[in-house]
Amino acid sequence: MIITSWKEYFNEEKKKDYFQNLLRFVDGEYATKIIYPAKENMFKAFELCDLRDTKVVIIGQDPYAQPNQAMGLAFSVPNGEKLPPSLKNIFREIIEEFKLNQELPKNGDLTYLAKQGVLLLNTILTVEKGKALSHKCKEYDEFASNVLSFLNSINKPMVIMLWGDKAKKYKRLLDNDRHLILEANHPSPLSANKGGWFGNGCFKAANHYLEIKGFKPIQWINKESEAQILLNF
Repeated sequence: MIITSWKEYFNEEKKKDYFQNLLRFVDGEYATKIIYPAKENMFKAFELCDLRDTKVVIIGQDPYAQPNQAMGLAFSVPNGEKLPPSLKNIFREIIEEFKLNQELPKNGDLTYLAKQGVLLLNTILTVEKGKALSHKCKEYDEFASNVLSFLNSINKPMVIMLWGDKAKKYKRLLDNDRHLILEANHPSPLSANKGGWFGNGCFKAANHYLEIKGFKPIQWINKESEAQILLNF
């Protein structure tokens, strides 16, 4: 069977024992605890980034564990929420790479990236309030491994960004020579301040690769500010 959409992909995945076990676990957690993101946003990354349009994959870890932050997209927070430190460092790196004359964006909603074909994939899709990595389990590891193995099987140019050791462990699944694998330290302050994040050049490298392969580059900073004023990119 040739899978052409995330709906088809998940229809096949739902037949597997591990996925059924994962859904039972998650359902139980949502029923008894405060879990982020909201249940309807658990698969938001796949809903917003059509499989046919996917050209960049950014691997995150698990959702933000504090109220009002997690929204189903790795590193993203709703507009109006304070930017988490990792997202600040992502924006700083983008601004520096492209030599943009601007301050950090105030809007941390990365939906604009998802709609351009950037899959913002957390390898763990849910988390208990205040408890980072509380849903780390073998079922989520299998889930992430299966998604990345599937993406690896797609023979069109794609950029996959692995930030930090937890993301880099999935490199073993990625051997498609039509894909560009970019590695860097994690953008969290604890990791980024040790070196290996600032100046890594991954955003420009991704756009260069996409352009030489005939794809439209990613607009990494939203063209519109919170006041809907166009930014100079």
